[in-house]
Amino acid sequence: MQANNTKHAGIYIHIPFCVKKCSYCDFYSITDQSLKQPFIKALIQEMHMVSGHPFLFDTLYFGGGTPSVLRPENIGRIIENAYGLFNISTDTEITIEVNPGTVTSEQLTEYRNIGINRINIGAQSFNDEVLNFLGRIHSSNDADLTIRGARKAGFDNIGIDLIYGIPGQTKEMWLSDLQMAVEFEPEHLSCYMLTYEKGTPLDRERRQGKFKPVAGSLLAELFETTMEYLTTHGYVQYEISNFAKNASRRSRHNFKYWSFSPYLGFGPSAHSFIEPKRYWNCRSVKKYINNIKEGRLPIEEKEILSKEQPGKQG
Repeated sequence: MQANNTKHAGIYIHIPFCVKKCSYCDFYSITDQSLKQPFIKALIQEMHMVSGHPFLFDTLYFGGGTPSVLRPENIGRIIENAYGLFNISTDTEITIEVNPGTVTSEQLTEYRNIGINRINIGAQSFNDEVLNFLGRIHSSNDADLTIRGARKAGFDNIGIDLIYGIPGQTKEMWLSDLQMAVEFEPEHLSCYMLTYEKGTPLDRERRQGKFKPVAGSLLAELFETTMEYLTTHGYVQYEISNFAKNASRRSRHNFKYWSFSPYLGFGPSAHSFIEPKRYWNCRSVKKYINNIKEGRLPIEEKEILSKEQPGKQG
């Protein structure tokens, strides 16, 4: 492939395992934990199969699914292989997404010790009623402990994810979530509006009239509240849902998707982009593993992108 190797590239690794599938989530994941070791073996083999790209890689991102269901030593094996197979920058941003219900303080310390230098914590809310509506497995106290534990483990680049526009959530409840998040002084905040993805349990419940979605006028008010509150407290909005303490604390990896930079994706459903082509892997762990065993890349489809089309993962 022709590649513009003057741009720094990223590596995305999709860990497709979850303890429980959240009702609103459309990202590919499974709850069958028995496939972890065959998956890790296949993932490392996929990396071997596509090594040799001319890029300098300066971001490595573990997304999912729930990457924190993997033990630190397994994440470490993947990182070690990435460094052995690709040209990795000395100042690479290495991010892991964690669910507060799946990680201990010991794990957080081990993640830091194996070289992960950025952690993204899926708190989503600090209100237990909201968390229950979303089908999250953690409590507000779990989120509190995980954020504090990450700081204690030595992470100086912490991101917190929050969701607004949840049925039953008032402006006061959302403002309380923002206030609690800011009190932790994270370097990064992502504030996403709840969306109803086709085929998810939450969307089916919406269609069945089991709850009333938040009115558009309130959604607009919550969005304005988010921008005003975070800007007032020293955060810079650099993308519609993302806020950072300064430019150096932006998600360097996610910024690649928005800036048409190249990236490689590994694991089931992971997307890759090398201008002008984007391609993505099959959305099945078993099919993914079988393809790799048979010596075939697990690519499902390819497309040619225009400059107006952003990158994505899933």
